[in-house]
Parts: sequence; structure tokens; C-alpha cells
Amino acid sequence: MTPSVPLTPGPLSPIPLSRPPIDDEIKQAVLAAIDSRQYILGPQCRNLEAELATHTGTEHAVLTSSATAGLWMIFKALGVKPGDEILVPSHTAFPTVEAICFAGGTPVFVDADDWYTLDPKDAAAKVTARAVGVVPVHLYGQPVDLPAVQDLAARFGLWVVEDCAQAQGAAWDGRRVGTFGRAAAFSFYPSKNLPAMGDGGAVLTNDDELGARCRRLRDHGRLSKDVHAEVGFNLRFSELQAAALRVLLRRLDAMNDRRRALAARYAEGLAGLPLALPAEREHARHVYHLYVVRTPRRDALAAFLGARGIQTGLHYPVPTHRQPAVARFNPPVLPRTERLVQEILTLPMSANHTDGEIDTVVAAVRKFFGA
Repeated sequence: MTPSVPLTPGPLSPIPLSRPPIDDEIKQAVLAAIDSRQYILGPQCRNLEAELATHTGTEHAVLTSSATAGLWMIFKALGVKPGDEILVPSHTAFPTVEAICFAGGTPVFVDADDWYTLDPKDAAAKVTARAVGVVPVHLYGQPVDLPAVQDLAARFGLWVVEDCAQAQGAAWDGRRVGTFGRAAAFSFYPSKNLPAMGDGGAVLTNDDELGARCRRLRDHGRLSKDVHAEVGFNLRFSELQAAALRVLLRRLDAMNDRRRALAARYAEGLAGLPLALPAEREHARHVYHLYVVRTPRRDALAAFLGARGIQTGLHYPVPTHRQPAVARFNPPVLPRTERLVQEILTLPMSANHTDGEIDTVVAAVRKFFGA
């Protein structure tokens, strides 16, 4: 879950932060899966895994219960052990860090760059002899500077695991994110670019051994029904969810194009205001999971929009290095991260928002600034 400012009744129909798609084609796919009486890791799941791998450009896709579970499985498959340090941006959803901790690793918190993603220079300054890997997070739909991350990893002998939970379909120089490291984790949370009707995620990788181990870990460490090679967990996936996602995967590129079109509409309508708008970095294809603006008047703007029935969000108000759960790691001060979380505000965005809704948000923001 991500924090949001709740709607209050306004003069027009409320505009939600996100609007997941539901239509007859999706309903029929789910009903067919119900009628099949196979509900866990059946043919819908196997077909979705193959289709995800093909769409992303990897050899293997392993469905699991969430992106958090996917990251944990990857770290376990890579042999993370107590004392191993993993570089991770502080400006991310807490589950990125949570998975490192559950796997037994130590998160090393990295400051944000100008695009709010992991700063490779700050990461390099924090590498020690205990460092084993780096987790670039493609935040809000914006790819990290992947060549810089790969250079960092090569220089210090680190593996790369991409957190693609907010960036399915994003790309760098035409190559989709999720194909630049040893493995990647994706999320199908209902507001994501590829949205399920509940929690869900996947591991994608070209590493045969890593893919096979993740398959075991998600299903109690099984080699077969009655033989367990290791201690895993129940992190399996639903046939009903897979059936719906197979429909939506065929629409993913079009849905991302729609998000990009709405982002362009925002950019045009909000131009000239004292408001920092999302910037698309060179070589990157941003897919706008979220549309995040920045202003020192963030709280007042959120209240103004909320009073008009426009829902907004904060992604994220408390940086992960300042969460009480990780205080034992004695995180450093991260000045850029700590400043930006006081100013960021998420405006409504999904492939199912209308042009009119975006125009309504734009008009309200312009009115707030007296434009």
C-alpha cells in the first residue's frame, strides 16, 4: 500500500489517484479460470510466465505472491548471508529494503539523484569490502541510469538486481528494464502498470540456476510433490490472477502509451507554474507509474486538491533510512532524499483516467498557484 490523501466530496465527480481496469474480457478470463477448477500454478500461470519472459526479453519468469517475495527469493538464490551489504536507494517503497533484511543482508542507504533514483556516485562512495550487490529501483516508471549502475557493479565486483515494481515496460535505449542485471522483480499491485486484482509479482532472469531456485523457494523448496530440497515458503500465484493478467499483458504497451500521453498533457497544462514536473532522462522511456510533482507548498496543494475531490498521494513521506525498523543500521544523513520527501506530491495517473479528468486536475493546480 502507498500513502495517499483521501478524497473529500467536491463539486465534480471525485478523481481517484489510480483507476485499475475492469471490463468484460477480463471478467470472462477470470470466470473461465474459475470453471477450470485449477487455482494455483496451473496452465494460466505457466502461460503467463512464458508471455512475461517473451515480452520483457528474458529466459525465465517466475510468478510469486508479490514483488517483495520476488526480491527475497532472488537474494536467497544469490546466497546473501548475514554481514553482506547491499546498496539500495533510500527513496523507494519500504519493501525493497524489507526484502534485503529478511534475506539476512545489510542495506546500505544511497541518496537520490536529480531524477529521484539511485545516485551512482553516492553509491560508489559507500562501497566497502562487505558489499556484494546493488539494487537500482526504477522509481515512478523512470529507469535508473543503468550504464552508470553497470559500471559501478563491474568496478567493485557487485551483482545487480533490478527493482522494476514501478516500471513494467520502461526501457533504456530500447531495451526493457529487468534485463540489465542478474534478475529483476516486478509487481502487479492494482495501481501498477500491469495491474492485478490484488497482490502479485514475478522474478525475471536469464540465469537458469537462479530461476530454478526461485521456483523451488516459492513452493516450499520442493523438487517434487513430496521431496523438499531446502526450506522455502508458500509464495505461489493464483490462476485467477494469471488469467486476468494475460489479458492485460497484451494491452501493456498501449496502456503505457496512454500514461505517457496523459503525462504530456499534464506537462503542457502545468507549464510555467512554480512546480517541478517529472523529467524524462536521456536514453530512457518513462512509463509514468506515478506522476510526481514537487513544490515547497506540497501540503497546502494536497489539501486544496482534496477539497475539490482530487485524490493525491505521497510516495514516500518517510524515507526508508529514517524508518524505525532499520534504526539499528545507523543510517547516514541523505540530504537530497530528506529534502525531496518534504516537497513531492503524486497527482492522479492511470491508463484509465480521461483527458477531462487530467484537465480538471490541471485547472485546479493552476487555480491554486493563481495562474
